[in-house]
Amino acid sequence: MNGVIVTGTDTGIGKTVFSAALAGALNGYYWKPVQAGLDEETDSEVVRRLSGLPRHRIVSEAYRLQAPLSPHRAAELEDLTISRSAFDLPSVSPLVIEGAGGLMVPLRRDWLAIDLFTEWQLPLVLCARTSLGTINHTLLSIEALRLRDLPLLGVAFLGDPNEDSEKTICTMGGVRRLGRLPALRDLDRDTLAQAFAQNFDLADFGAAL
Repeated sequence: MNGVIVTGTDTGIGKTVFSAALAGALNGYYWKPVQAGLDEETDSEVVRRLSGLPRHRIVSEAYRLQAPLSPHRAAELEDLTISRSAFDLPSVSPLVIEGAGGLMVPLRRDWLAIDLFTEWQLPLVLCARTSLGTINHTLLSIEALRLRDLPLLGVAFLGDPNEDSEKTICTMGGVRRLGRLPALRDLDRDTLAQAFAQNFDLADFGAAL
């Protein structure tokens, strides 16, 4: 199969919107293995709305947890133990997989998101915000990926332009700048697709094609 993991430096930075843009541009499939928080629109629902993909292209989550917490804690509150066997890769392609939060988010108390990514050995896109603090968070994430020899396609920046921070991260981290998805006042399927096409080159995601 061909696929790419979309991870991030933190939670709430815009990974889901970026994943919707990428999955839509690839005309592919989307999978959020663990959804923690069900009271509002889920990430899978957001991606379906913003990507324009049909329902069957949105792969069902392995776990749907009620509390908007780290997966390990949300599962504990429901007396669940997250199982490795639940994360066999779907046999669909191209597949965009969105991780929960950042790389070091616990899926359970002895297993991190980055451990799962290491088992999958798929190329990754690291999403990073452009606001204050992004240099530290992003360089730490790049270092964690390198320590595990994980294939990093590059960094996708999210938010308002910050040329110096973006350049600093890519130079010091030795990574490709994939592009920057700006904050969109009127966010819908069309505006997102247009913004992605204007700011990213789909050829840079060739490993997912």
